[in-house]
Amino acid sequence: MNQERMPFLVTSPGEVLEEELAARHWTQTDLAAIMKRPVQAINEIIRGTKQITPDTALELGAALGTSPEFWMNLESKYRLWLARKNGPASLIQRRSRLFSLVPVRELIKRGWIRHTESIDDLERQVVGFLGIASPAETPALNFRYSPKRAPSPGALLAWTKRVEQIALAQTVEAFSPDRLQEAIPKLLAYTRRLEDVAQSPSFLRNLGIRFAIVPHLEKTYLDGAAFWMDNSPVIALTLRYDRIDAFWFTLLHELAHIAAGHQGGYLDDLESPESDPCESEANRIAADWLVPEKAMRHVSKSDALTKAEIERSGERLGRHPGILIGQLHHRNALDFHRMRSYLAKVRPFLSEWIDTPGPA
Repeated sequence: MNQERMPFLVTSPGEVLEEELAARHWTQTDLAAIMKRPVQAINEIIRGTKQITPDTALELGAALGTSPEFWMNLESKYRLWLARKNGPASLIQRRSRLFSLVPVRELIKRGWIRHTESIDDLERQVVGFLGIASPAETPALNFRYSPKRAPSPGALLAWTKRVEQIALAQTVEAFSPDRLQEAIPKLLAYTRRLEDVAQSPSFLRNLGIRFAIVPHLEKTYLDGAAFWMDNSPVIALTLRYDRIDAFWFTLLHELAHIAAGHQGGYLDDLESPESDPCESEANRIAADWLVPEKAMRHVSKSDALTKAEIERSGERLGRHPGILIGQLHHRNALDFHRMRSYLAKVRPFLSEWIDTPGPA
């Protein structure tokens, strides 16, 4: 709950009444006896749970030698301040602030925070999720990102925080750049068969790389991310395009950031133009790992390309045919609508690694 201090000129009538009693060395019972009121009524005024009415103001004025207007003015200013602090306008402002930080409804839908009617509870949850001290704080998003479309900063922030939570909970081996370079050919062996995508997450974690699949949030336009946490690299995918070609190219693109020693964190929309030299290098490395340029020259680029030729090329290169089709589509070497049946879905083989909505 926001502990907002009262302005200097606004004082609770109860506080003033306590001071008046202390100055006279009176107790609440003494004042109750003087005013012929129950002690509980005096106590409720001091605690602020009972409002001072005109009749009460007259009696307080008579008992304490003050004007009744003094008490009515205190009461009206205090109640107005409370109304502003706790009324609809204040609650709207507090909810507005939370919605400007993150897409609150989507976080509830994903089960990342719970549904609640209490603004205090909602603030506590959002603040805890983001790892900040208060809703007034604006977390920094320290990632490079060059999207083709304008993303929602709050959605990007929420997605990266969720990835960080998952990554932080993982235990991995110590990371070695040399081991990663040596392991790339072994990883690429999993590109031959569709079902072998299921082997890649464990393979990465054995290399000391934390791995997560968090489906993208609306208006993030994300395919993947690469960054560092506790001296370990983290790779995250969204499966925005649930296809074998997109999965492998995105994974290798993020791995390329790590292998090339690119500093900082990267949020990747792989449809964006290559405006960043590090992104261009990651694309080049990933493409060369996946289907080297020299090998691609041996794959026919004719519109008359047949399925049999694609399958023979895939067998020769040790790649699933869908990977070759994806590369041909990307290079505009094959009509985008042709042979899309090879672009198999990978999600069914990665279900245990996908962050799914929990109870909200």
